[in-house]
Amino acid sequence: MNTEKASEQLQPIVEAYVGEYASGKSENAVNRAIYLKKQGLAVTIADLDTVEPCYTLRPIKRELEGLGIDVVAWETRDTTGLGEAGNVITGSMRWVMRRKGSIIMDIGYGVHGARIFNIIEGAIENPYLKIIAVLNMSRPFTSTVDNILEYVATLGRVDAVLNNTHMAEETTVDIVECGARGVTEAAKRIGVPVVATAAVTEIAEKIGSVDCMGNPVWKLERIMPRAFW
Repeated sequence: MNTEKASEQLQPIVEAYVGEYASGKSENAVNRAIYLKKQGLAVTIADLDTVEPCYTLRPIKRELEGLGIDVVAWETRDTTGLGEAGNVITGSMRWVMRRKGSIIMDIGYGVHGARIFNIIEGAIENPYLKIIAVLNMSRPFTSTVDNILEYVATLGRVDAVLNNTHMAEETTVDIVECGARGVTEAAKRIGVPVVATAAVTEIAEKIGSVDCMGNPVWKLERIMPRAFW
């Protein structure tokens, strides 16, 4: 039996993805939800990003639902009259922690995004919640180990980190592996685990099942570029 599926039977998988702008948190959240669904698990993904109005789950909501994933998010057509961003917390978002099965949350970037936990009922008290900081060492605020330490400290609670170092189409294995070394060192100094190194499938397959630091490698399909509205 798949070990993650067996674990789900004992306790739910509840993960919240936070990170700097363009860190890849949304991409990882969506890919994680799809992966868990393919393992036969019941999955809910919630768009709780109240900071960035452009990249949201709205344009791909029906696509994800077609895969059998329960999506808690506005659709673009539903935001008419709500302003440019249209980011309003609904009851289904506020009570998302009451959903059964796995729950994946896409949280807005930076400290302002992390504050969403204050209005999500039962979030902080949930014993299964894992808040994962997605780190891209090609971004200015997280470009060095010291920068990462300073940045993560602003987020409040962080339970784990994920290396998602990339430079879009210019990403190479060396770029990803360099990020793996830096993120792993930062994680040790913070005192949290590295859940994985994430990379697009082409790069991930070149790296193998683990990165140069022994962290699991997650393959990503680029989905979020078509979620721009």
